[in-house]
Amino acid sequence: MNNTGRKFVLYGSILVISLAAPWMLPAYQTQLAFLWMMVLFALTWDLVGGQMGYTSFGNIVFFGVGMYVTAVIQRNLHFDIEEYVHVAGAVDMLTPGQYLAGLFLGLGASTIASVIVAAILGACILAMGMRGQYFGICTLGLGVAAGELASGWEYIGAGSGMVTPVFPDGLGERGVFFYYIFFLLAGILFLTLRWLYSGRFGLAIKAIRDDEDKAEAMGIHTTRYKIIAWCICAFFLSLAGGAAGHLIGFIDPTEVAFAGATFGVWMILMAILGGKGTLWGPVIGAVIFHFTQELFWTYLFGWQRVALGGLIIAVVVFFPQGIMGWLRDRWPERFGYWVEESSGSDPFGDAKP
Repeated sequence: MNNTGRKFVLYGSILVISLAAPWMLPAYQTQLAFLWMMVLFALTWDLVGGQMGYTSFGNIVFFGVGMYVTAVIQRNLHFDIEEYVHVAGAVDMLTPGQYLAGLFLGLGASTIASVIVAAILGACILAMGMRGQYFGICTLGLGVAAGELASGWEYIGAGSGMVTPVFPDGLGERGVFFYYIFFLLAGILFLTLRWLYSGRFGLAIKAIRDDEDKAEAMGIHTTRYKIIAWCICAFFLSLAGGAAGHLIGFIDPTEVAFAGATFGVWMILMAILGGKGTLWGPVIGAVIFHFTQELFWTYLFGWQRVALGGLIIAVVVFFPQGIMGWLRDRWPERFGYWVEESSGSDPFGDAKP
């Protein structure tokens, strides 16, 4: 079977299994939906952190903005705000049409808001030439600041959080509904990144990662590409945030929306585990991490965070290049790398007596 045939079988198998998964495992529909959200996390972080070499701790900002904007539009479109806040969302259930209209309108608005935020932050931070650890520390502060601002804003529930509208019965099971939304988003993101990485955009961000000064000397508008990459992350993370808020049903500003200590760190860990700077690495890392985390929460309750800490240490120590990097070193010919065996002759071509 040629390479095209193998890819067709691979993608076809993934598609069939993914479409059937929520029906084959009905008790784990919500966990499977979160699996695709983790894939979105890992792929979006790797675009900036792996492919471009800018370690960001602030991508969680776009996730939280998308979550709040979607929920606020859904709430304001159909309910009286004061009544809704007073009864903590315990109002009449929306019809399926109302729910879908508010959800998709909110998702659309969240992408606009998040991309604008990414463009503004990019113009303020990236255009200033902030790189390396300074960029990482700055983005870490953005996530913390966003959580504190949300915790003090009464319009979105402040520290008490915000309840999203109840999922209507006419749309079937909530887990299945959001599973397919996350699966669709992850598939679109994967194909989009595959297309971007194979063209001029991919070459430009890799040049920035390898040597940004040389890339600028070659005429590449590095700041423009960096801001565009961040805006792409913001676009997909806002959609993930909007869907996640409605799937969970409750938005806490620091534990859910701007959860830098969990979601923000997991983005990085999953990409590193699978192999940052690759297309399939973040996907593999997200799958392994999510299933491992679920096992920890099931069988190591009370010690799950200690186990996760141990997993982080193990990843850094034993898989510094990630799973994809380890496989590439072990079987280089399968990744397009060929190592010629030494013939035993003189490397300088001089005849020996």
